[in-house]
Amino acid sequence: MTLLGKAAYHGSRVTLAAVFIYAGVVKSNDIVAFAGQIANYQILPYAWNFLAASILPYLELLCGLLLLLNMRVRPAVLVLFVLNVIFIFVLLSAIIRGFDIDCGCFKPDSADPTTPIAALWRDIGLLLLMIMTWVLRYAQKPAEVE
Repeated sequence: MTLLGKAAYHGSRVTLAAVFIYAGVVKSNDIVAFAGQIANYQILPYAWNFLAASILPYLELLCGLLLLLNMRVRPAVLVLFVLNVIFIFVLLSAIIRGFDIDCGCFKPDSADPTTPIAALWRDIGLLLLMIMTWVLRYAQKPAEVE
């Protein structure tokens, strides 16, 4: 892999790591508020909102740490990719149903909410970073890959 390819790989990996570590830490600081934001989407049964709010931040944090440490990159990216696709469908559902809610992605109970449309565009950008990280991870020499 060229120097530019390595820089792109590490840049995308570290960017994804920073985003998901931050998201996981912020959400884990107030699980109840995050559960309320999940409930705003009106998709899950009431009790499942708390289950999702209890699991998602730590899953994001774990995947972010793995990306930061450059360990098990492909599994971490795969998990985040699947989660992100689910998030995109949930956001599309909120947009179609006309919900004007905070996405709940980073700042529970924020005074400056993120609209579902803004979150959708951000998630599409994150998907592109995930694809780039996945592809560039495969482009490395076999000895460099896990």
